[in-house]
Amino acid sequence: MERRTVGAGALGVGAVGLGCMPMSWAYSGSRQRGDESVRAVHRALDVGSTLLDTADMYGPFTNELLLGRVLKERRADAFVSTKVGLLVGDQHLVANGRPGYVKRACDASLRRLQTDVIDLYQLHRADPEVPVQETWGAMADLVRAGKVRALGLCAVGVRGGRRSGAGPYDATLRQLTRIQQVFPVSAVQAELSVWSREALEALLPWCRARGVGFLAAMPLGNGFLTGTLTPGEGFEPDDLRARHPRFTAEMMAANQPIVVGLRRVARRHGEHVTPAQVALAWTLAQGGHVIPVPGTKRERCVTENAHAAALALTSRDLTELAALPPARESWI
Repeated sequence: MERRTVGAGALGVGAVGLGCMPMSWAYSGSRQRGDESVRAVHRALDVGSTLLDTADMYGPFTNELLLGRVLKERRADAFVSTKVGLLVGDQHLVANGRPGYVKRACDASLRRLQTDVIDLYQLHRADPEVPVQETWGAMADLVRAGKVRALGLCAVGVRGGRRSGAGPYDATLRQLTRIQQVFPVSAVQAELSVWSREALEALLPWCRARGVGFLAAMPLGNGFLTGTLTPGEGFEPDDLRARHPRFTAEMMAANQPIVVGLRRVARRHGEHVTPAQVALAWTLAQGGHVIPVPGTKRERCVTENAHAAALALTSRDLTELAALPPARESWI
């Protein structure tokens, strides 16, 4: 499989990563099965999807424990990425960027992952009570201590307090400017997909200009871009999509033209090509520094996603996909 780089250090990971969150958090709890997820992680490593992306808050903690079962046997095959800075409270999330906490959290992640080093340690969210430079400085200390190899930042979401007239990732760009002066940023993670392209405006160019890797989160639109979700079918109460403004029955129906467009392109490339593979190929086409990190917990989907790296979209395909509408959302 084609190799892509995270940051100027050319760390070298597979073209498509594996987002491990759905294996134990945020999606339907009744469908989460540890053994099935472990097999999916093994399959990812077998097909070259070596970047395994998790976070201590997923579960919380159980996602890292699950990955640790695989890493105990196959650490040399994996590029391990985890995150720090968010705590799960009662129906809410709390940021914690205190330097002492960050260092303790790293030690705990290392134990759960059953490894002595984390390849990419990402700041999940900056703590508004702590200067981001202080948090980043503590993370840099972990690199110097040999516990972490590189550092990354998860972008503040487009809907995360955007001021009128501001660019979609202005807050993230300000953070990046500050922390880059403390220690090099190797990767930035943010949502990027056919139906959510805001990162193309300024975030991707910032990364490209500095040799920083870009991890494309949710490249399959939380499953919508696979074309396998039925409007009105509903989600289990613990599934994040049950409360997401793009996943009301009305909005799922309204956004079907996006899936239709993906299917149309897929058909031109053969009967076995899927809308999901087209969506991932589009993400890969945004630059050699872009690594999509689709989330799944099934071996079949892991294999399908990895094979998207071999799908070469034509200029006609890219023009059609560029013309697809952005996601519509319900704010009721």
